[in-house]
Amino acid sequence: MKTRKLGPFDVAEIGLGCMNLSHAYGTPPTPEQGKAVLQKALDLGIDHFDTASLYGFGRNEELVGAFLKPIRDKITLASKGGMTGIDGKRVIDGKPASIKRDCENSLKRLQTEVIDLYYLHRWDKSVPIEDSVGALADLVTEGKIRAIGLSEVSAKTLERAHAVHPIAALQSEYSLWSRNPEYGTLAACKQLGISFVAFSPVARGFLTGTDVVPSALVANDFRRTMPRFLPPHYELNQPLLAGFRALAAEWEVGPAALAIAWLLYQGDHVLPIPGTTSIRHLEEDVSASVVSLSQIQLVALEAVVNDRTVSGPRYNEANQADIDTEEKEP
Repeated sequence: MKTRKLGPFDVAEIGLGCMNLSHAYGTPPTPEQGKAVLQKALDLGIDHFDTASLYGFGRNEELVGAFLKPIRDKITLASKGGMTGIDGKRVIDGKPASIKRDCENSLKRLQTEVIDLYYLHRWDKSVPIEDSVGALADLVTEGKIRAIGLSEVSAKTLERAHAVHPIAALQSEYSLWSRNPEYGTLAACKQLGISFVAFSPVARGFLTGTDVVPSALVANDFRRTMPRFLPPHYELNQPLLAGFRALAAEWEVGPAALAIAWLLYQGDHVLPIPGTTSIRHLEEDVSASVVSLSQIQLVALEAVVNDRTVSGPRYNEANQADIDTEEKEP
């Protein structure tokens, strides 16, 4: 694959979001299956792996850390703190002492002396962003992390944080059906020289060749809480999926590859990190790197799936309260 800048690092333009191997989308694969996906990612040229202390309440970091330890110096490892699992519940805590505690725990689970890119997973709005970033800056000085990232914050918050210490990357959801970054952060990242890491680039499985049937999702699948996968929005979004798949078929491109290729065209500072538990799906994801799209094709895609045609918000009210991203004007 071609490479792009991820803060100070040169990485393959498509990375791997490792969350699916332990967290959020129902019953996770076995550790052996997870290792097979990680190995396939390496075989396909992926060298940017993204995990977090929250994923599987530490199990994802343990899986990723143990598998990648023999080639630690050949890959770029990203993780996140400030949102962890405590007593079986998700807790957002951006106090400096808590961030440093989270980092120490991540270093142990990842079996590494330094994390290349360490994100504040969620901004704890009870703590000034300057204080949380100050703690991350201390970790850089101490040699425990190499670069600082933020996740799901607005352009305004990003600018405040960047004034304290250079921010290497901002990570947020971005896809054809989630355009929030276009309301401010995408441009802010480009202006400030910050990489934009796009998670859920295939719309949490919606923009793929595999149908997501909400009624068939297991009880702990995160999508059961997402309005776009619930009535009436799911039914209203089906025509968009049909139109999107029709374009993919016409252009002879896999749907997931088409969705990720569209992201690669949104700027050379944009790095998608699809996640999957399927080797076949991973192969299609990575094939996006060789998909060429004309301006006419880009316009056709955006006419079918955009922030006006998609029905329903990204998150329910409780999860929406935890993020700081710009939203579409009503």
